[in-house]
This record gives sequence, C-alpha cells and structure tokens, in this order.
Amino acid sequence: MNVHLACARILSQLTDLVAQINESDFVRPSNQLSQSTIGQHLRHTLEFFICFESGYQQGIVNYDKRAHDKQIECNKYIALATIGRIEAFIKSLQEKELKLEVGYDVSQDEFVTINTTATRELVYNIEHAVHHMAIMKIGVREVASYVELPKDFGVAASTIRYHEAAVASH
Repeated sequence: MNVHLACARILSQLTDLVAQINESDFVRPSNQLSQSTIGQHLRHTLEFFICFESGYQQGIVNYDKRAHDKQIECNKYIALATIGRIEAFIKSLQEKELKLEVGYDVSQDEFVTINTTATRELVYNIEHAVHHMAIMKIGVREVASYVELPKDFGVAASTIRYHEAAVASH
C-alpha cells in the first residue's frame, strides 16, 4: 500500500468516527483524556494536515503555525468538510522538495529550517494522525461507546503486522 492509500484509509476512518458520534459527545470532555474532547484531538490532527497543505503551496511547512480553529473542534459538520478538503489535497499531492521549519525554544519564535519532501511530510502526518487516533479511541470508549471503530483504528501498521505474525507463529 502506498502512502497516499494509507492516508486515505486513515481519513476515511476519521470520517466514519465523526459521522457516527453525536455532536454533544464530540465536544464532551473526557476524564481519560485530561478533560480534552474528541473534537479537540481531531482538530489538532487535521490542523497538521492543513499546515502541510499550506506549506506545500508555499514551499515551507511549519506545524507550529496552527490556527487552533474552534469551529473544527466544536462542529462535527465543519470537521467533516475539513476532512473532505484534506482528502482532495492528498489526492492531488505530487512529490516535491520542501523546507520544514521547526522551533523547540519555548522562549522565542526561533526556527531551524531543514530539507524535506512532500512524501516525508505525508508520512509524518500519517504517523501523527495514528497517534492521535489511538488517543481518540480512549475518549470514544468513555464518552461515546456506541461508536463502532475498526479494530485497527489508531494502530500503527507495524503493530498490526507484528500481531499478525505472532498469531501466525502460534
């Protein structure tokens, strides 16, 4: 499976989650998630893709420059539309050289710039999404247990392969 298909599968799983969850549960604070919500984790995940898209067009990606858009985290229909926009971007994605700005100094907006590619940033976004999907799954189990998630929701492909190999060897 190429990275574009892997990303499409992840975005499809996120769409299914958002389509199933009640709006009130989408914004319900979860004790298991330190009072954050499914909507907040989804917004955070999607905003990385949005930063990637913006950076792809400009040639410089910076994930620190997120909008923290409350509409995405509070309105599941806006979240669904955002996922649709991201899907369209990923489908049109072509390989190209990019720059990545990263800043780790908490006292100032000082960035280091490194070389990267569109494919590398897509891989990063997939890994980031899977990580937050694992967190969302914990929240869904608490605040929206009626939502049916696939067994591999929030599970890295390498983990799935490892478990399959372990089962096959027994």
